[in-house]
Amino acid sequence: MLAFLIEGLTDAMGFVVGALLGYGLGVTLGLNLFAEGYGTGSVIAIVLVGLGGGMGLQGARHMRQRNTQQAE
Repeated sequence: MLAFLIEGLTDAMGFVVGALLGYGLGVTLGLNLFAEGYGTGSVIAIVLVGLGGGMGLQGARHMRQRNTQQAE
């Protein structure tokens, strides 16, 4: 049970950190995620947040898997 809790928390943290990095990259590039309507800049910012979240999730899973293999 504890292992599932740790897995869920690390997945969530990886996703949130990645999404925030994607949002920060969008802001750095001058893209407004919350702009009125769905203009090109807004859609690109949404894609950056989604990609960042997915990459953060995969990174957290990779790190967790690497740590469990080293413990064995």
